[in-house]
Amino acid sequence: MQRTIFEKDHEAYRETVREFLAREIEPHYERWESDKLIDRSAWLAAGKSGLVGLGAPEEFGGSGVSDYRFRYVVAEEIARTATTSFGSGLSVHDDIVIPYIVNLGTDEQKQRWLPGMAAGELIGAIAMTEPGAGSDLQGVKTTAVRDGDEWVINGQKTFITNGIHSDLVIVVARTDPNAGSKGFSLFVVERGMPGFGRGRKLHKVGLAGQDTAELVFEDVRVPAINLLGTEGRGFVHLMENLPLERISIAVNAIAAAKAAYQWTRDYVFERKAFGKPIGDLQNTRFALAEMITEIEVTESHIDRCVLALNAGELTAVDASKGKWWASELQKRVVDRCVQLHGGYGYMMEYPIGRAYVDSRIQTIYGGTTEIMKEIIGRDIASQ
Repeated sequence: MQRTIFEKDHEAYRETVREFLAREIEPHYERWESDKLIDRSAWLAAGKSGLVGLGAPEEFGGSGVSDYRFRYVVAEEIARTATTSFGSGLSVHDDIVIPYIVNLGTDEQKQRWLPGMAAGELIGAIAMTEPGAGSDLQGVKTTAVRDGDEWVINGQKTFITNGIHSDLVIVVARTDPNAGSKGFSLFVVERGMPGFGRGRKLHKVGLAGQDTAELVFEDVRVPAINLLGTEGRGFVHLMENLPLERISIAVNAIAAAKAAYQWTRDYVFERKAFGKPIGDLQNTRFALAEMITEIEVTESHIDRCVLALNAGELTAVDASKGKWWASELQKRVVDRCVQLHGGYGYMMEYPIGRAYVDSRIQTIYGGTTEIMKEIIGRDIASQ
């Protein structure tokens, strides 16, 4: 089935992205994975090539692009090249942190932060998860107490993407312990603020090069002008931005599933067993048929979600549907593709091996599959 979601401008941009990845990322990627850290030079190169800051307004140094299909193109090309650790950090920066600042920031905040973020000079992170609070955001214990023209932040965060490299961290903190969901606010903590420390760079199952860290806040004094959005509406702000975050994960998931299928389709018609390509065996053909059908059906749904996002019509429920389904599909497809590769599928020099370990987190971060189903279920029950 011919896809119609992309237009000439998107395909022209695809060539830019493809050339950038081949020049700036792929030659260094094995070393970064081994070092367990993407070099900051990759971010600066991405800024020069127009791969970051797509959604930042032009007046603040960005590309001023509100069409998410361009980010979709980036996701597909990163999946094709199996450079997922780079893509994961980029997604947090471009699909979460920048939109928060664009949507909630004052003109002064935008002028202060967005130009550097669009240039790849300032790297963004968001700190929601804590050692004792993951999907249950109302369990957040990090506090922010007003003291004159400052807020004093204390607490710990964990599993923070871009935690080591981050120059700006949006921190979810409790500002009123007696106000329930109305007692949370968002603050931007900047690199170098006294009391703001990095804990361990976490050793993960996959996404080796993508830095994930613990963050510690010990009496960090944050200027009142670094409050992002409205005091006491932090939880609301999070809910407003979650559809984009979740459809971003869904887009990366379907792109990864499709890339895994394409590598495997090529492999099975090159690899021979019992005197003929294993792609000529009925079991292999059936597996390919089942995977491409599931991929194309899911891709069609995600395409519609992206168009709805562009139109400002994507709901939290529809984003949750796309996120859990696409990420679970990615997991199934990648696992099946490893099987069709045989022993070579378990070797990290093959992209399918890396995709296997990188895929497992997709059904967990951004809200687990179970939380996605709960959101959908609550919506059904309320009708």
